[in-house]
Amino acid sequence: MHDIPHEKVARLARGLTETDAVIDEMDAKADAEGFPTVGPEVGGWLRLLARMVDAERVFEFGSGFGYSAYWFAPAVPADGELVVTEVDADELDEAREFLDRGGYADRCRFELGDAIETVERYDGPFDVVLIDNEKHRYPEAFEAVREKVAPGGVVVADNAITAGPLDFDGILAGVEGRAYEMDADTRGVADLLVTMRDDPAFQTALLPLGEGVAVAYRTD
Repeated sequence: MHDIPHEKVARLARGLTETDAVIDEMDAKADAEGFPTVGPEVGGWLRLLARMVDAERVFEFGSGFGYSAYWFAPAVPADGELVVTEVDADELDEAREFLDRGGYADRCRFELGDAIETVERYDGPFDVVLIDNEKHRYPEAFEAVREKVAPGGVVVADNAITAGPLDFDGILAGVEGRAYEMDADTRGVADLLVTMRDDPAFQTALLPLGEGVAVAYRTD
């Protein structure tokens, strides 16, 4: 298993994940523009996690043009709520368009502005929370939403292994409690993982797909 290249594992995961024409178009857009998304291999897990917890309410810290939201949407009932947040107005408009074309806009709330400020306006509980905003603000995002996660709900953090300037050795050192000089983004991811791991109300594990996904299940 350890000799199988990561890209082949990713291809296998994609091969097991059902897409549709809108997702395929979103993937093509991301590839053409170099826009970072979770990709189908993680998207499939987002949808599955939402189905497994019978999600009725989902909150995203950072939605871009709606890629991850589109994966969540079919798992959210028509009378449920999927909160899509983005600081870029054009990207939020694109998210609205894609989700509308898929027939899911009716269950979405499109919020322009800072996600951490936005979540303060919402009461819980949320069944699924995706943390995918500025990496140095990951711990702040978790703190803002922690008490609003339903027992039996999950917090999902993207980029738990890598992304852009992140230093994996720094993340590993932070989780293992070793001294290591790291930038603010790497420190933010490492601190979030430690916080989730050490929180007695959550059980946390890592999905080593895409750029790494940490999943924290609220046990009480």
